[in-house]
Amino acid sequence: MLPFILLGVVLLIVLLFFYYFPIMLWFSTKVSGVKISLWQLFLMRFRKVPPSVIASAMVEAHKAGLSNITRDELEAHYLAGGHVERVVHALVSASKANIDLTFQMATAIDLAGRDVFEAVQMSVNPKVIDTPPVTAVAKDGIQLIAKARVTVRANIRQLVGGAGEDTILARVGEGIVSSIGSSENHKSVLENPDSISKLVLRKGLDAGTAFEILSIDIADIDIGKNIGATLQMDQANADKNIAQAKAEERRAMAVALEQEMKAKAQEARANVIQAEAEVPKAMAEAFRSGNLGIMDYYRMKNIQADTAMRDNIAKPESPANNAK
Repeated sequence: MLPFILLGVVLLIVLLFFYYFPIMLWFSTKVSGVKISLWQLFLMRFRKVPPSVIASAMVEAHKAGLSNITRDELEAHYLAGGHVERVVHALVSASKANIDLTFQMATAIDLAGRDVFEAVQMSVNPKVIDTPPVTAVAKDGIQLIAKARVTVRANIRQLVGGAGEDTILARVGEGIVSSIGSSENHKSVLENPDSISKLVLRKGLDAGTAFEILSIDIADIDIGKNIGATLQMDQANADKNIAQAKAEERRAMAVALEQEMKAKAQEARANVIQAEAEVPKAMAEAFRSGNLGIMDYYRMKNIQADTAMRDNIAKPESPANNAK
């Protein structure tokens, strides 16, 4: 029974030894020509670094001729939250494509959140970006809707701190709007769409971005609305509404003035009636006081009758004139 127990203990120790000491991984690095000790591979487990990742990266770098990459640098980049495999892939691709990319630059790009391997691939194979439809209006008021294709290449040195694709699209859209807006009419734009590309390229839109613009091609231009005519119609309607409002204001003022004059006339008639009502009282008072005699009264009545007759004769519609 004791020999079986001893044999089990020995097997357990051997299994633990092979588990904690990655002998096969160390052997593969030795066969590949990478100098890394078994002890360092063992200590990586305590540093929370997967030995297989570091070993595979070092083997790939060594086979590609990148002998300046050390184990400590790879471990430090992994502990900083970087992607070791992606960085090594990018360095190998850059080396084969004769692109000047150092390990420090690659790790900085990776830690900045960009895919450094994709950036190297984009430096070799430029990328085509399709812009969304850009709407602009020429000087003759015709709206044009343009679509462009922007060919860009990654600028390795500007990947850290450089603007992304959204900035490129925004600047290209702004350049298209400016180019169409400065055109005398929409026909000239339709005849020479490459004038937009040339004008936009001269603006240096890739400054401060992570890309280098190689070309801008106008893929399609469609005619939209007649904005000038629409604006003129809107202005005419606005002028008509203003004129109607002013006319209504003048009419209201005229009506108010008419009502005011009628009120004043009614007030004047009321004053006349009131004054005429005071005449008999004054005459009675004059009779009582002796200031007015009976003959004076008859003479006044004769004058009133004569005045009334003259008024009737002067009227064209008077019965006296009709009788004649």
